[in-house]
Amino acid sequence: MEQEFDQEFAEYIVRAIVNHPDDVKTERTVDERGVLITLHINPADMGYVVGRQGQTARAIRTLLKKIGARNNARVNLKIYEPEGSRQEHLAQKAAAAAAAPVEDEEAPAEAEVEVKEEEEEMDTSAVDELTF
Repeated sequence: MEQEFDQEFAEYIVRAIVNHPDDVKTERTVDERGVLITLHINPADMGYVVGRQGQTARAIRTLLKKIGARNNARVNLKIYEPEGSRQEHLAQKAAAAAAAPVEDEEAPAEAEVEVKEEEEEMDTSAVDELTF
């Protein structure tokens, strides 16, 4: 199968930033919506490819879109995430934490109300007559 430039470019960039470059594989599919490059990487390298708050993945996608624009094609990148991966595990953990009732949840709200009441009761008589 002949690889297109956008697919080769995606593999080249990703191989340069991961610890397991031999595990990097891409699949290229073309349909009416454009080109989709699916990226398969070692799960241990997921953080390197995604980056902080998704910045690295976003940058790679931007570059691929620019390359596609030269050929009048829409190019998108999908990062394949196998079942049972770390991100999926974290999402399940977050959902479980959100569903679990927290008994002390109301205590901070009460403390905030008390602080606000104390601020309102502050004696300002010493500065009431100041003019600017």
